[in-house]
Amino acid sequence: MSSLKVTTALLVKLGDWPNCGQLMHKMKSLRYAKRLVGFDSTSSLSNRLVSKYLEMKLTKHGFVVEKIEYLDEKRVPKVNLIAKKGGGRGGLAYFSHTDVVPAKRWFTNKFGPFEPAIARQRLYGRGSCDMKGSIACMLTAAQRFAWDDLKQPIYFVCTADEEIGFGGARRVVEDSKYYREMVANRTKAIIGEPTSLEVVHAHKGSIELTATSRGQAAHSSSKQGLNSNLAMIPFLADLKAIHDETESDPKWRNDAFDPPTMSWNISVKDDVAAINVKASKTICRVYLRTMPNVDEQSLLDRVAESAEANGIELQINRWGQILYVDPDSEFVTESLKLAHKIRPKTVSYGTDGGVFTELEDKIVFGPGSIAQAHTRDEWIAIEQLTMGTEMYAKMIRHWCC
Repeated sequence: MSSLKVTTALLVKLGDWPNCGQLMHKMKSLRYAKRLVGFDSTSSLSNRLVSKYLEMKLTKHGFVVEKIEYLDEKRVPKVNLIAKKGGGRGGLAYFSHTDVVPAKRWFTNKFGPFEPAIARQRLYGRGSCDMKGSIACMLTAAQRFAWDDLKQPIYFVCTADEEIGFGGARRVVEDSKYYREMVANRTKAIIGEPTSLEVVHAHKGSIELTATSRGQAAHSSSKQGLNSNLAMIPFLADLKAIHDETESDPKWRNDAFDPPTMSWNISVKDDVAAINVKASKTICRVYLRTMPNVDEQSLLDRVAESAEANGIELQINRWGQILYVDPDSEFVTESLKLAHKIRPKTVSYGTDGGVFTELEDKIVFGPGSIAQAHTRDEWIAIEQLTMGTEMYAKMIRHWCC
């Protein structure tokens, strides 16, 4: 007997017969979450199988599904689903992603990262928190509403490649007819990332800098060749000075966020095969998190000046824009009231919401804590799945019925 059946049987045995139907309805989100976690949809792989499963479930429960397929940079097939249920204009859109980060190291040998397991009232597995648990909640909530119940539509969006640069979301913006509908009709939007069911009105943006220094490999004892690190070292010194300035100077801070800084994350890698070989290429990558009311462009100009001075090739890639919605806006205020919260929050991570910039009314709101996302023992509390389902159903009823 599965652990889910055991849990249900025990609850019924303890005298919950009058609420058995309601209990089974609530437990559906757990069943969906377990099924979704079972698909290995790591970003480097195709998400076709998990998308096929979701397409089947969405179609079964009254959604019309628009499918956008593409090949990523490594020619791996990817799928975006954009589904609609109900007529009218406006309504509510739910945004999610089906890809997950790698799970090369898992905390136990008893079960793997894609073998969902229940223990201590938690569902363990890669993606359980970020963000297949959230998808399960909305899938369960949306089933409660027949087409005829809806005065405004529900949109259900599942993207690929969120974890590696929001590539799927960009395709939705470029190619989806349903997304154009949402923009034209000012559809309300929920980005279902884990927020512990707190209403989030702002998150940071993201920029990737790639700096490449080139040399010529040769034996380190000879006059031949050129170590690529010789140009990279002074560039890194300039980066370190900029990093330290943004950590200490108040003009680069925004105290609405935690941490209140831009969090320059710097990594360096060269291609040297042995300690006695001069490096022919060194790559420095910087992940920068931008914030409202902070002028990152002047900092980027300083980085570019240093790169040019040191003969470094520099590429700047803006992955996702800042998400910011007025905390006193009508949509945020209504969301707070529905969630029984006093004030909205900010988060320091990014979401697909930084790509869906044309949608004016949007929040980040989902079950699970970001502290459990991407960990070697990723999990989501079963209570969060239950509460998330109820909250999403409440929001559908408020904006669509």
